[in-house]
Amino acid sequence: MPDKNRYFIGIIPPSPICEEVLELKQYFRDHFQSKAALHSPPHITLHMPFDWKDKKEGELIDSLQSLSSSLVPIPITLNNFGSFPPKTIFIQVGASDALVQLQLKVRQHCKIKLGLFNADYKDLPFHPHMTVAFRDLKKSNFLKAWDDYRNRLFDGEFIADKICLLKHDGERWNSFREFELTSGS
Repeated sequence: MPDKNRYFIGIIPPSPICEEVLELKQYFRDHFQSKAALHSPPHITLHMPFDWKDKKEGELIDSLQSLSSSLVPIPITLNNFGSFPPKTIFIQVGASDALVQLQLKVRQHCKIKLGLFNADYKDLPFHPHMTVAFRDLKKSNFLKAWDDYRNRLFDGEFIADKICLLKHDGERWNSFREFELTSGS
């Protein structure tokens, strides 16, 4: 697909939370040989990766700019750790109607305006989280890491006042464009 790029939409936490989560990802790389999570900045996924034609990138950006102008900033809380056995460990995102509504609006916009139908992972319900180790975390290391992290504390709060379009460069995901949530401000 040389004329297409891969993108996804997410929320990237501000400093210092972003750096704290990045340090955790590096810890999992160094102690549990799981580096895949380092291929993207810390984030909460709002729309799973999708392919988009290069020549239509401007339309994608304009569409997300239009969407963001109708969205309001929301509070996000991060509480401790969770897992999707046998490969994923993450920071839990506190239950929030505002976040569920934000993801629903992103999903609906992408489906109706952009023709994207893969908003959620394997059609599972939205389960917001911030991954610190996954895909390349071997089962034996997952068990050790989860035993170590299941009862550890992590607390963080921030206002999500923008959504981010991330773009894959062939090796890793990078923040490509940020869209401020401006409705009501």
